[in-house]
Amino acid sequence: MNLLKLKSGATVEGDEIKAFISETKSAKYNYLMAGVHGDEVEGVYVLKELLEWLKENDEIMGPFIIIPILNIDGYRTGTRTNAHGVDLNRNLPAANWTEKIRKKRYNPGPTPLSEPENIFLDKLFQKYTPKFILSFHSWKPMLNFNGECREIAKFLEKHNSYPINNSIDGHPTPGSLGHYAVEKYKCPVLTFECPVLDDNLTLKNIWKDNEAGLKLLFQSHLIS
Repeated sequence: MNLLKLKSGATVEGDEIKAFISETKSAKYNYLMAGVHGDEVEGVYVLKELLEWLKENDEIMGPFIIIPILNIDGYRTGTRTNAHGVDLNRNLPAANWTEKIRKKRYNPGPTPLSEPENIFLDKLFQKYTPKFILSFHSWKPMLNFNGECREIAKFLEKHNSYPINNSIDGHPTPGSLGHYAVEKYKCPVLTFECPVLDDNLTLKNIWKDNEAGLKLLFQSHLIS
């Protein structure tokens, strides 16, 4: 698959947010993204490996928009939030956005869409309408779906045995991408939660556990 670089975005501290588009044009695009939370290196690594495979596979044409790391500042410093201390996955203008700070790490920002990283993301959505979003995170193994993408979650679950959820009891996510994209763009979102590294688990282990399922997914009728 051939990818072209889009006009970059910029973080709070002025670092470049890279984004790429497939040569295949469409009215709507599949989005692949990671690094919304800067301390979730596992999801960033999985997308990096997936991206390398996609670039080598001429049979997969797209249409895709790919954002390898959204929160560059947080990724550099190993923090969940961006350089303003804002959780980018609580800062989108969904109907359930709230200014209430439940915990410091979930700070939603002063207003919805206050952060340059999310402004850049939403400008991409406005120009290249999303039809499906696969967002890689890391917390505990889980396939959390919003909107009509349960079939994709079930496909992946057959390969990695991650639990499937359409809500997370006791863990509200106001202002999240899962809420916003479904509301604004009628676009389903699959939040792919990787396990977190420990003494017995490496980045390569996590990729190996998900490699077959992800590759087969992108060769299936479910992503087109």
